[in-house]
Amino acid sequence: MLLQLEQECLEVYRRKVDKANLSRAQLHQQLADSEAELAHLLSVLGERSFVGRPEKQSGTLKEQIAAIAPALEDLRQKKEERIKKFMDVQVQIRQICDQIAGNSKPHDIYESLRLDDHDLSLKKLDEFHLQLQELHREKNDRLQKVLDYVNIVHDLSAVVGIEFSKIISEVHPSLDDSTGIESMSISDGTLGKLANTVESLKNEKQRRLQKIQELGAELMELWNLMDIPKEEQKHFNHVTCYISASVEEVSVPRALALDIIEEAEVEVKRLDQLKASKLKELLVKKQTELEDIYRRAHMEIDIKSAQENIMAMIDSGTIDHLDLLASMDDQIAKAKEEAQSRKEIMEKVEKWMAACEEENWLEDYNRDENRYSVSRGAHINLKRAERARVMVNKIPALVDSLMAKTRGWEEERGTTFLYDEVPLLAMLDEYNMLRQEREEEKRRFRDKKRLQGQLTIEQETFFGARASPHKQLSSKKAMGLRLNGNSVNGNSVNGPPFNRRLSLGVQHTRMNGLTPARQGLPVNGKREHTRPMVPLNYTYVSHEDSASQFSAHGSTPSSP
Repeated sequence: MLLQLEQECLEVYRRKVDKANLSRAQLHQQLADSEAELAHLLSVLGERSFVGRPEKQSGTLKEQIAAIAPALEDLRQKKEERIKKFMDVQVQIRQICDQIAGNSKPHDIYESLRLDDHDLSLKKLDEFHLQLQELHREKNDRLQKVLDYVNIVHDLSAVVGIEFSKIISEVHPSLDDSTGIESMSISDGTLGKLANTVESLKNEKQRRLQKIQELGAELMELWNLMDIPKEEQKHFNHVTCYISASVEEVSVPRALALDIIEEAEVEVKRLDQLKASKLKELLVKKQTELEDIYRRAHMEIDIKSAQENIMAMIDSGTIDHLDLLASMDDQIAKAKEEAQSRKEIMEKVEKWMAACEEENWLEDYNRDENRYSVSRGAHINLKRAERARVMVNKIPALVDSLMAKTRGWEEERGTTFLYDEVPLLAMLDEYNMLRQEREEEKRRFRDKKRLQGQLTIEQETFFGARASPHKQLSSKKAMGLRLNGNSVNGNSVNGPPFNRRLSLGVQHTRMNGLTPARQGLPVNGKREHTRPMVPLNYTYVSHEDSASQFSAHGSTPSSP
């Protein structure tokens, strides 16, 4: 019995020992698992150390397990929070990627998302955040591009008169605000369609603007040809204002609408029909314009024969009216070019003729015995006489310059410069010749007067001085004449005698009927019969007459 009892106690002891060993092994395993989980959580979360992790300490296994349990619970909770953050970031990334890819099919992102829980470190989370930021920037850029394209489509559709909502809905329904779709498509496909739509609208705008410009140019040409009133032209100012405009400058809504283009086409067609009935009048107007150009440039044209020739061609129908009109335009352009080449010479000719007129007036003024009298307007004539003397003194230089310009023009073009069918160089040569004859006559007259003065002095020496029939000048007036460089009897002290300027009057056929060409003057190596030359009028005023006039009117002459 004792042995049996001892055996039973031994078995009970062994069972308790086995149970204790098993419990200790379980506790060891639980402690190892906890430590392994703790290490794994620290590795997954990317934390090398943890504040709540217990240090190695002595104690029972249960005490050790109880000590590590709070730290383990904190790490588990931190892992759940980290997983939630990863999920949120990746969901946002997936949404933006779907928007960029244009994937509009509804699906549960959380179900399709596969999260890698082996790396939940902050470094990995920061990488996802950086990726999300990049996607946000790309999304904003794409959204801005889409908005820019939409605005361009809106402006272009307004200019060409096309409904905006219809065009933008064909690209993507989300781009139309009236559809109520919140998110706007930013996919590559949408951007490509928008770019193609913008390019198509720009081409359409360019095509319509070119059509409008052509119609506007035709309208203006027809208006100018037929003298359409300004009030009627105002109805199409919205068409003609874009003739020289660029594509970027046209931004008014419906400026290039189809109904406006059709309206302009109808007006052009109507004016074309009206032009056919007024073609003769237009051609006569062109001929008159051509004649005016020739007349202003003093070029000759056979007006009567030209008009008869035009009317004969119109009546016979041998030439197209438009071709004849184009031919007239070419003639007008050539006439304007010819007149422009003659412009500088013609300006000098006008100055020369104006100077000749002033010279004629100065001669008439010098012959006037009452020119120095105290009367109304006398000071005005005195000022004009001074200006006329300055202008007359410039005539030789003006003539030389005019001849040089004319020779250069003739050498360049290989033809003779004609002024109303008279060679200009022949007119200038004749003018110089007559001027030289006048100077020679003036010199002979001066020598004759000097010789007569010497004879008078010799007679006074032998026979005594005779009383002058003219009223003697007072001493103050005589002194004034000497101070001005002239003697009492007109003999010059410091220069030529006063008031001995000669005047050469040259007038054109258009100016009192004078033709500066003489009969028989050689022109281009031939003697041609031209209109007779009107004699030049000039008058010599002797120094005795000048002195007597000054003494009679109580005034002194001014310096020449």
